[in-house]
Amino acid sequence: MTRLALFACLLALFRLLPAAAQEMPRAEGAPGYIGSQACAGCHAEAAEAWAGSHHALAWTLPDAGHLLGDFNDTRFEQGDMSVRFRTAPDGRPHVEVTELDGTTTDYPVHSVVGIAPLQQYLLETAPGRLQSFDVVWDTERGGWFHLYPDTPLPPSDGLHWTGPYKNWNGRCATCHATGYSANYDLATRSYASEWSEIGVGCEACHGPGAAHAAWAEQPSSPVPPNHGFSARLAPGEGQIEACAGCHSRREAFLDGNPLPGTPYADAYSLSQLRPGLYHADGQILDEVYVYGSFLQSKMYASGVSCSDCHAPHSARLRAEGNALCTTCHAPEADARFPAAGQAVYDSPEHHFHAPGSPGAQCRACHMVEQVYMGNDWRADHSFRIPRPDLAATTGAPDACTTCHAGRDPAWAAERIAAWYPDSAHRGPHYGEVLARGREDPAAAAPALTRLARDGDMPGIIRATALWLLEQSGTPEDAAGLAALLEDPDPVVREAALGAQRLAGPQARAQRVIGLLDDPARSVRMAAARQLLDAPIAHLPPRYATRLRSAMAEWQQALGQRMDFPETSLQLGGMALTMRNIPAANRAFREAVTLDPQRVEAWVMLSRIAAATEGAAAALAIVDEALAAAPGDFSLRSMRAELTGQAPNLLPPPPPSPSR
Repeated sequence: MTRLALFACLLALFRLLPAAAQEMPRAEGAPGYIGSQACAGCHAEAAEAWAGSHHALAWTLPDAGHLLGDFNDTRFEQGDMSVRFRTAPDGRPHVEVTELDGTTTDYPVHSVVGIAPLQQYLLETAPGRLQSFDVVWDTERGGWFHLYPDTPLPPSDGLHWTGPYKNWNGRCATCHATGYSANYDLATRSYASEWSEIGVGCEACHGPGAAHAAWAEQPSSPVPPNHGFSARLAPGEGQIEACAGCHSRREAFLDGNPLPGTPYADAYSLSQLRPGLYHADGQILDEVYVYGSFLQSKMYASGVSCSDCHAPHSARLRAEGNALCTTCHAPEADARFPAAGQAVYDSPEHHFHAPGSPGAQCRACHMVEQVYMGNDWRADHSFRIPRPDLAATTGAPDACTTCHAGRDPAWAAERIAAWYPDSAHRGPHYGEVLARGREDPAAAAPALTRLARDGDMPGIIRATALWLLEQSGTPEDAAGLAALLEDPDPVVREAALGAQRLAGPQARAQRVIGLLDDPARSVRMAAARQLLDAPIAHLPPRYATRLRSAMAEWQQALGQRMDFPETSLQLGGMALTMRNIPAANRAFREAVTLDPQRVEAWVMLSRIAAATEGAAAALAIVDEALAAAPGDFSLRSMRAELTGQAPNLLPPPPPSPSR
């Protein structure tokens, strides 16, 4: 099948949905980007602070001023993989890679990512396709290291640096550039990416500046809204959401950067506190980029904004050490947050550690750090009180035993109880409910329901409770949660729509159809998903129009992520829901084309083949899958079932090196 034919087959699924426009609405007459240098003439102080920031240097060219790694014919080896970093006679840095399969390829460095504590390099593996190389430079200690030293992978693996999950165009660039569009072409599986400038420039946060610059040249003219920008970034929810677009774990709806000022729920679906991303009590586990943690905090609930702690242009902290926290947490502090200043906190009477010691630092107890990407320590922004007493229930770490490695949580809990006798009267923690819900959502359903309905809890926590209820509930549970479809928080409304999956199609349609014109795009799209299998053939015209519009938004969001294997999995599931077996087959086939290790897609392909062509066809697909994922138990079990043999439980022998 040609790629053009494949493109047509995948889009056939979209044509099954109600007819709709193929483009997201765009602002009429949106102003153009002019570049950060155009801003510096009038805004010299801000430009100077920004110029050396991690934002400005998030993505740069590999010139002498930005290249920090040693390309003086240095080498790095890990097992059968080796790398040579050299400088060509024309002065351009090169990376020469010998892979596990024995192939050697020489790549000129396309561009540079970051400045500290590590620097990563982008290599162009095909015209326009940029990939993040896994051997990086330690800017603090000097020397090369591998981001994933324990997982040596051949180029055929989807998680290899040349694979879809390390692609820069679709996965990373939007948060390292200004005015960015990935421009993925499904027919050729290629990119023609565009941007206003690499690096996070002025217009990445404020919006395109042409209208502002035009007004500035004629200051006597009427002042345009937001002084000509698309967003006004005063402290508050708008500023937080502007930062959250990049500083969050989320699913994006648009190709590249949304226009600054776009509400978060119109551009993204926020990831909940799910296993693999967060611990059961909401502490960071995987790299989740701050926002989901901050939403859990009392600081967010009290109205604290990002710029209260971080200078907006340099992105540096406004003060060092405990001085930052005592700006508010002291008897005479910021009048905006009176509840924060009821005691002296930077004192041994509060922290019970020697003054100036690591344990006396506020962040040591309230912002536990975790390392990502080998040497990059990130602080948990939920600003939580240490709760070692929850460890037995949640299995989550705590600040005390993170430092006192020789002690256990019970010891830490006893010390805290002795220091703070009133802590024994603290009420239950949401982490206990979520932990029980992860273990057995059906048994925990009453507690999860109470948590989901608790309007005093952060929305991300309530949404997570709804997701857990969705995993194991009843139609009665769906009816009891229907009131949350009208919750003020779009994160809760979106999750409440998911919980309606438990209801029958008729009841579900009646409850969710009103959300097709919800103010938040994330909610409208979630409502459309819930109506895929609902009885909607004879909708009143006003609802039919809303459904077409919501479906169009969903189609467009999926269409912007066709380079993601997980999008093809989602399309395959949609096709099965709509009983379009050929479209499902094509979507799952695209998933394994992009990532041959997507076992769930192979399983579905085999099941479809068994149902439509017979056992022999299913067996052929399983054998094809095992060639890509030879150690997978589920595939080997399927093969044994198809052949009537006992499954081989022994792992396959390791592949022989080819050199």
